[in-house]
Amino acid sequence: MGSYGAGGTDRDARRPVRGIALDIGSSRTRAWAPGAGVFADVPSTAVRRGRVADAPSQLLLLKRLAAAAPGGGSHDTVVMLTHPVLAAPEEREAVRRVVAGLGPVRVIAVDSARAAAAYAAPSGGGPLLVVDLGARLTEVTLVVDGRVQDARLAELGVDDLPAHGGVPDAVAGTAADMVSDMWREDGTGAVRGALRRGVLVTGGGALRLDVTARLAQVLRGRVRLANDPATSVVRGAGLMLASALRHPGARRTP
Repeated sequence: MGSYGAGGTDRDARRPVRGIALDIGSSRTRAWAPGAGVFADVPSTAVRRGRVADAPSQLLLLKRLAAAAPGGGSHDTVVMLTHPVLAAPEEREAVRRVVAGLGPVRVIAVDSARAAAAYAAPSGGGPLLVVDLGARLTEVTLVVDGRVQDARLAELGVDDLPAHGGVPDAVAGTAADMVSDMWREDGTGAVRGALRRGVLVTGGGALRLDVTARLAQVLRGRVRLANDPATSVVRGAGLMLASALRHPGARRTP
């Protein structure tokens, strides 16, 4: 995770702080707040394949969501912001600048795979393969001991399939190819161990059962659908946010 913001005075530390977790996807923007859970799940206005294409329009949307969040618009805000695992630094910075327009006390960035794992990873520990089937992106990430060990990204998602009678191979096959590439390059056995545990499938595309069934078939293994896979990333970010809000540093203004 990366954070943005600086310390303040002890008096600032006593100011009320609210928190919002944001998952800004190519198709949907989702928001979570303590005590409310997922309180917004709306179409993204200006995001193209994980990149902000129109910052002012997206900021207007975020301002509406922030105004609707518990705590109103008068408090300092801590934002837990998710991003694609392989988002370039300039892409992450572009999204951070949009979110900074809300005037948060602190922006904490976390990749979507670790956020999903925080919410939906099976118990018992061990390596985890996360396949995020998005609207316009497909990501495969190997998480070991809470860290990203390997990741692959394809600019292809379930929205690229025909609405009716779409062949799921395009997305499922692409995800399986990325897993295979990881397997060939893995010298630790982590990918093999993760496949034995079962692949965790998240993202709105996980609701396309033809795609997930085809993915299980081509991987010749078990896939685990996250509970409410479309919101698993923002829910995991919310859990991480709740932990951050318990830390005294979250109450310091820039």
